[in-house]
Amino acid sequence: MDIALARHWVQAIAVAMDEHQDRLTQLDSAIGDADHGANMHRGFNAVLATQVSYRPDSVSQLLVKVGTTLISSVGGASGPLYGTAFRAAGKALPGTDPDPAELLAALRAGLDAVRELGAAAPGDKTMVDAFLPALDAFEEEVRAGGDLAAAAARAARAAEDGARATVPLQARKGRASYLGPRSIGHQDPGATSTALVFGALATAAAR
Repeated sequence: MDIALARHWVQAIAVAMDEHQDRLTQLDSAIGDADHGANMHRGFNAVLATQVSYRPDSVSQLLVKVGTTLISSVGGASGPLYGTAFRAAGKALPGTDPDPAELLAALRAGLDAVRELGAAAPGDKTMVDAFLPALDAFEEEVRAGGDLAAAAARAARAAEDGARATVPLQARKGRASYLGPRSIGHQDPGATSTALVFGALATAAAR
């Protein structure tokens, strides 16, 4: 992944959050504050605005900047969680263009940071339920000799499956957890937006 590809990824995320804003809002209306779609849309629009004049020396710097922007521009839990993920991933990258294995390690660092911040485990009906299977699928493809495009495509499919698999779960973290059993039957908005992030990576890598 070079800087140009990282920029394409960020742009593809912004497009996805714009296209799916209403869907994310509807999902969050059922078990949250109904602001996830607006928050993600606002956050990645802010990211795009900062990227116009920002000239990073590495993918590492670019992702850290993305994370910092999200933390400062997005309300609710989304800003800190996504911002922390991108910052941790960026800081874990080398100063050179990362290969797929290095990107995987950085994304794992991002997931670890999210889990530490939110104290979420798999099955808690959170973004972790899409993030973790995406990285496991990414790793399987890389170990099989696949390139970034193949690994990202496989990760995107796994993230989508993970998001859908949150429907029968009872939420144990966040505002949705206050609903108890009433959170069952609804797809988690955070897992859904995480799937969009991995779908955007697949789109960018395929270019």
